Amino acid sequence: CLAGWRELEMERLALVVYGDYQDNTMVVKYTDIDYHVFTDAARFITEGRSPYNRSTYRYTPLLAWMLTPNIYSFMAFGKILFIVCDVLSGLLIYKILCLRGLSSETARCVSSLWLLNPLPMGVSSRGNAESILAALVLGTLLCMEARRLTWAALLYGLSVHMKIYPVTYALPIVLTLRTRDATAEKHKVTSKLRSLTRFIASFINKELFIFASVSGEFSASSLHPFVYRYGWEFLHETYFYHLTRRDIRHNFSPYFYMIYLTADTRWSQWLGLAAFLPQLLLLLILSWTFYPDLAFCCFLNTAVFVSFNKVCTSQYFLWYLCLLPLVIPRLSLSVKQGLGLLLLWFAGQGLWLAPAYFLEFESYNTFLWIWLAGLLFLVINCFILTQIILHYKPQAPPRLKTD
Repeated sequence: CLAGWRELEMERLALVVYGDYQDNTMVVKYTDIDYHVFTDAARFITEGRSPYNRSTYRYTPLLAWMLTPNIYSFMAFGKILFIVCDVLSGLLIYKILCLRGLSSETARCVSSLWLLNPLPMGVSSRGNAESILAALVLGTLLCMEARRLTWAALLYGLSVHMKIYPVTYALPIVLTLRTRDATAEKHKVTSKLRSLTRFIASFINKELFIFASVSGEFSASSLHPFVYRYGWEFLHETYFYHLTRRDIRHNFSPYFYMIYLTADTRWSQWLGLAAFLPQLLLLLILSWTFYPDLAFCCFLNTAVFVSFNKVCTSQYFLWYLCLLPLVIPRLSLSVKQGLGLLLLWFAGQGLWLAPAYFLEFESYNTFLWIWLAGLLFLVINCFILTQIILHYKPQAPPRLKTD
């Protein structure tokens, strides 16, 4: 059902070679602009300077340190690293699916939805670092499924260090690790005080303590050297900037037009912070409802976080698309229904891209139409998520070990 792993890597390497040709011979470049930002930041590090001397570098210095071979060795090192993480993500999907009860052949077919998907292939070969996060998140879920709690905590701590969005998995993980009260079902008639006491006590256990302490200590220890070296600039550019970010450029977010119109007003910052409220409410509801199936809950949380975010670009879709293969085997949708939802998702993007093209390349004022198309795309995403929830057959999690 799948080509060998080596063939999959060669396909992506061929895209890197082609990208170098296009960059050198065509007006429209293949390499993502972010890759040049990463490389410039790595160059500053090799010169003993701060990576934040490169404007628009809003990432952890760890990423720039990882890409210093771009300067010392060859320019395409980072792309190859991203390709390796891309293929590794497919292997992790395969391993997780096997642990969730699928046969080896079925797991290979489902994991091919990621490995043969042109979107992640193109994103990683163009020099975007999202595949690193995909591998870290999938590695965390694999360790949770395999009952390797310490390794799960380490990978989770590293993923949160790299980007903020995996913090949306914290509540589902905590709820998954809490002690389940076996006597609660037998004695349903209890006082509210006793129920509250049992609920609070359920969070006091060895597994949750180990996960919280290991992930927390690892995250803190990974922050310390960069805080010491780069100070407040590191914390602001890597984390706090994304909390207060107000991007007035057109994107898929339902909030972009509001932020664009109020960019120069005193309400701008408060509106940007208020945009987090729908996200927060939905994440709390989904986490509490679907935490027994951790992979499914993480998929829903990521999809909601991206769809309702105040900045939403196409590369963000990879955050939840890498988790979709874990969900598909338990969907009762027919092939016709699944293809219909897929076509609807692409149609929503197409309707957004049309006015975006006229704005970018024809200089027409289509901001209102872009915003309306973004709202329609949000409705489409909500409809698709609703259908996935209605047709999903959940899986109860196994008891986790600490080693």
